[in-house]
Amino acid sequence: MRIVVAHNRYREAQPSGENTIVDVEIAQLTAAGVEVLPFIRSSDEIPSMSKAAKALLPISPIWAPRAQQDLSRLLTEHRPDVLHLHNPYPLISPWVVRTAHRHGVPVVQTVHNYRQVCSSGIYFRDGVICQDCKGRALGVPAIRHRCYRDSAAQSALMATTLAVHRGTWRSVDRFVALTSAIADHLRDYGIPDDRIVVKPNAVPDPGRPAPLGDGFLYMARLSPEKGVDLLLDAWRRHPVGTLGTLRIAGDGELRALVEAAAAERPDVVYLGQLDRAGVRAAVEASAVVIAASMWHDVLPTVIIEALASGRPVLGTALGGIPYLVGADAPHEPAGTGPAETASAVSGGGSPMPAGIGLGEAGWVVAPEPAALAAALPVARAGAPGLALAARARYERTFHPDVVTKQLIDIYAGVARSPHRA
Repeated sequence: MRIVVAHNRYREAQPSGENTIVDVEIAQLTAAGVEVLPFIRSSDEIPSMSKAAKALLPISPIWAPRAQQDLSRLLTEHRPDVLHLHNPYPLISPWVVRTAHRHGVPVVQTVHNYRQVCSSGIYFRDGVICQDCKGRALGVPAIRHRCYRDSAAQSALMATTLAVHRGTWRSVDRFVALTSAIADHLRDYGIPDDRIVVKPNAVPDPGRPAPLGDGFLYMARLSPEKGVDLLLDAWRRHPVGTLGTLRIAGDGELRALVEAAAAERPDVVYLGQLDRAGVRAAVEASAVVIAASMWHDVLPTVIIEALASGRPVLGTALGGIPYLVGADAPHEPAGTGPAETASAVSGGGSPMPAGIGLGEAGWVVAPEPAALAAALPVARAGAPGLALAARARYERTFHPDVVTKQLIDIYAGVARSPHRA
């Protein structure tokens, strides 16, 4: 099977989980015997472009003529079975869907965000969830609030692009929804069920989990939508030292807030930006990983990394987080009933406190300081009871062998059917 993987890489100076996932997925497909033809552009190319190429940048999200010419040559020469699209902006453009269909090549797209509707892609503005552009022919609120790159002009361009390509997106042969929440988003956009497949990302198997450490790990971009300020508010509601150590890894605009918390309390440790070895060490030193997102976070990779290492997760009940921890399928260890299970994961003897959702591999709560504060001691006490279940969920749902086979099956399904031009 021959697959073109198309992706516009985000700037390397801006850490991108999407870039990493595309790289990992290409490697996994290649290892499985799939011939992958990368069609990759990078936003890092923009500063070195010629003046003529830069002059065309304003229309690139809508059309990107050079990308269409290059893709046409690639499709003509190699005659692939499927084109798999990830991020098209700004140098590839959704127009590649039309180009592929013109060559008789079906298109699969992995949906990493909400950019079919939202110019910023995250349904989050000014510190709160925002869906003002849903159902509109043109995202005027995005223009008014400068949602794309804090620019009215660029926001107008992106809103126009989304309006122009509404039909383009609806012609995609198969959408890969990373979680059930993204599948719901696509249905709301008008995509029928038979063109949506839920397939999460995978992370490499780190091997047999180390024994649980102690305390909690938060590892994410230090920005408002990722909820580090929510977490620190909840943490301060407990006396120093009663929950073990809170380790925080990452960087971003709220770094000073984290550094101040670490200076204020000895049970808060700021680790900075970590490399792969540092991530592994931080996960192993902890008992629970926290995903405190304030937006409908699509698929925080840190959760899959936690499950792979046998660490349960405490997260907010937003976006893909409940799906990732199996909160829609409550965990009951063999030989126990609901009462015993709730007792086991809440520290024994006490029922699960109200407002805390129990999943197969963790807990979810409302994105509020009081709710998160109430869940912290529950998660610390219950971590040993969910450690094995966390690893089992990874092996069953997020292991590369499982996920890669699912993706190859998706390719085979669309390759046997004519595209919906």
